Amino acid sequence: MINFEAFFKVTYGLYIVSSGDIGRGNGFVSNSVFQVTAEPPQIAACCNKNNFTAEFIQKSGAYSVSVLHQNASSDIIGRFGYKSGKDIDKFDKVEFKLGNTGVPIVTQDSIAYLECQVKQTIDVGTHLIFIGEVVAAEVLADQEPLTYAYYRNVKRGAAPKNAPTYIDKTKLKTAVKKDESVKYQCAACGYIYDPDKGDPDSGIKPGTKFEDIPDDWVCPVCGAEKQDFEKL
Repeated sequence: MINFEAFFKVTYGLYIVSSGDIGRGNGFVSNSVFQVTAEPPQIAACCNKNNFTAEFIQKSGAYSVSVLHQNASSDIIGRFGYKSGKDIDKFDKVEFKLGNTGVPIVTQDSIAYLECQVKQTIDVGTHLIFIGEVVAAEVLADQEPLTYAYYRNVKRGAAPKNAPTYIDKTKLKTAVKKDESVKYQCAACGYIYDPDKGDPDSGIKPGTKFEDIPDDWVCPVCGAEKQDFEKL
């Protein structure tokens, strides 16, 4: 038997992995980035084969990893985590620079970045693991990094379907109390609005029913509109 709640106990960070060149680039939010060797320093990044960024990494042979800070905006997470680069230019109006390899590096809402040259690509079925040697790295700000646990528990976000850590909510065994307030879930990113907690960052006080939230309120994680929420 597999209790999928156990997977949430594994710790992760939250990053933006980018690739491309001065002409066109793309990036995605990833929580599957980790160091694999110290000498030489190598970083691995896991990417779904259907992810548009995978094409750029394979073509350029390089990628960057931007470490998001704890208060990263819903706009940056929504843009890189829940929208397709085939439909929009993800770097439009976003602060970034080009690295030594020519790949774009997101500096907005980032506290550090690492630029990597691909050395190995491992096929693991639905995903590709790119292992790259670090050719440049820089600290941008002295702030706390955004962890996946904080993203889930505080921002109440969820992994998108392309993420290697995505878990179908129907497989979870979370108990539901009979007197629990009605909750609504964002169809785009999985964020759950809990009336008991409200959304203090947006001025929505605890105890506010979803129906009473202003119509111009948007998802604090990905920026989706109120009409994109579904009743649980």
